[in-house]
Amino acid sequence: MSTTELIDLIPADKKKQVESLVFELTNGESKSNLTTTNLESGKKQPMKFGDLKGFVKYISNDFDEPLDDLKDYM
Repeated sequence: MSTTELIDLIPADKKKQVESLVFELTNGESKSNLTTTNLESGKKQPMKFGDLKGFVKYISNDFDEPLDDLKDYM
């Protein structure tokens, strides 16, 4: 079943609730915390310092080491 078919199954009075839930699950914050003018106009809010905190879960110890695949070019 495609996404559009699923959306068509949702009653009209429940679509706002589903939209808010999906937004909250993907962005980690409630839609009510954002300004409605930005949401209604479709503009994205600018990122703030610290928005991606915890985004990177793991970085290898040899992250800065040269790659073996590129030795021919160095």
